[in-house]
Amino acid sequence: MVDTKYDVVIVGGGAAGLSGALTLGRARRKVLVVDAGRPRNAPAQGVHTFLTREGMPPHELLAIGREEVTGYGGEIVTGTVVAAERLGGEEPGPFRVTLADGSAVVAERLLLATGLVDELPDVQGLAERWGKDVLHCPYCHGWEVRDRAIGVLSTGPLGVHQALLWRQWSERVTFFLHDGPRPDDEQREKLAARGVTVVEERVAGLEIGGESGGGGLTGVRLAGGRVVACEALAVGTRLSVRADLLPGLGLETAELVMAGHVIGTHVPADATGATGVPGVWVAGNAVNVTDQVIAAAAGGVRAGAAINADLIEQETRRAVAARRAAGHDPKDQHGHGHGHGHSGFEVPEGVTAEEFWDGRYGEQDRIWSGAPNVALVREVTGLPPGRALDLGCGEGADAVWLAQRGWRVTAADISQVALDRAAEETERAGVADRIEWRRHDLATSFPDGSYDLVSASYLHSPVQLPREEVLRKAAAAVVPGGTLLITGHLGWPSWMEQPPVEVAFPTPGDVLDAVELTEPGWEVLTCEEFTRERSAPDGTPGTHADYVIRARRRP
Repeated sequence: MVDTKYDVVIVGGGAAGLSGALTLGRARRKVLVVDAGRPRNAPAQGVHTFLTREGMPPHELLAIGREEVTGYGGEIVTGTVVAAERLGGEEPGPFRVTLADGSAVVAERLLLATGLVDELPDVQGLAERWGKDVLHCPYCHGWEVRDRAIGVLSTGPLGVHQALLWRQWSERVTFFLHDGPRPDDEQREKLAARGVTVVEERVAGLEIGGESGGGGLTGVRLAGGRVVACEALAVGTRLSVRADLLPGLGLETAELVMAGHVIGTHVPADATGATGVPGVWVAGNAVNVTDQVIAAAAGGVRAGAAINADLIEQETRRAVAARRAAGHDPKDQHGHGHGHGHSGFEVPEGVTAEEFWDGRYGEQDRIWSGAPNVALVREVTGLPPGRALDLGCGEGADAVWLAQRGWRVTAADISQVALDRAAEETERAGVADRIEWRRHDLATSFPDGSYDLVSASYLHSPVQLPREEVLRKAAAAVVPGGTLLITGHLGWPSWMEQPPVEVAFPTPGDVLDAVELTEPGWEVLTCEEFTRERSAPDGTPGTHADYVIRARRRP
């Protein structure tokens, strides 16, 4: 089965991820958010310094955000992404994202909003009270503990700075040196001037009120046994980005230094969140570890807008490629495969084959007629179903027809746009479990395996490709007793008044010789020319001369 395709997959459904999804949804992008359901601020009672959302519980903020995202067509799933990788090609994407349940999706772009992990000092009771009365940010929690007895646990060179900062919210601040560096004379003078009490002894644990320890923080227990009264404890954590997915994408973390002290790690990115890997953005605490919720949300908006702009550039390149080739495309309008054939045409300068074909299919919502290739229907009807390979499958008409008659089909095409449409049609037809869609540029790769039927229909296009070599590979993929079916054009359609004279269409005889189907190992069952009625682009009736070859590999 082909993986479901999205414009953008966002890993992480916090404020940054949902804001990016909302921005992209409003830009009419197909977006999927994968969220593990472990937001960093889950223990907190409320979100603060977020205009119009002051004090709102984090889970409520996220619930509203999810509703807004899905209101614009975005999809959200609860799950854990275990792998992400680029699939190759000349574009930044696509990327495959694999979830812990084994499912996978494909996206043209990725936005990583995975957040970070607070690594707490090893002090008894600290983790259990994290986000309640063990705090990290005065702007997030200072107002709620104002005028109370506040402790500041020193773990590094920023301890004095933190103690003086928390002094803004209370006159009762105790600075526990713990395992942090001892203040110099100037720092001690500042602390004394602000009335901050300094405790030299190491901290052993926390004291919690209530008969069974179910109350709040009441004090800090020192290594010597003394307890210092304390109702809130500020802790400087090490802020480490969640980096499990980065190696598969070629990304690395970097240390974040403040006042000469490493406070954590992050993913380097530019102002929009674009990383050093094309097609991958980051937002929120994954890139800016000190961002509060509102800043993380803003980062998601910036990244979403930048991703949309990047996709527009890609789509425009593809559209330009298709426009330049307009009038020079001998593709069968019934959509029986676009192929890669004639060398008489060149891909416009700077445009890849993938860009050309994605742009070609992107010109319209659908190019195919919805009917399978008439030659395929005639030649394959009556054959016992087995394994089939459909080369240049386009939007999937032939593959669907084969699957409906019991064949297990591998369908290959260069255009992801065409493959996505084909997969959708397969779902509607109820044969999704019988077709595997594969993206292949037949100039550089060929589907592996052996097949009872290999169909190569209308492998003609403005994109250069060694067509004879492709057809020989198609013949080699047929099992003994199996069938090779080749359908092609004998010339230009009747409405082309001045067809390019430098292009020569092969005759059936040319194809037989090139593919070596006249050798003893093959039996040619059909080799015919026929004329089909087709409508010209302006709707007037016309004709197209074609040929069909059906050959059987001898057992």
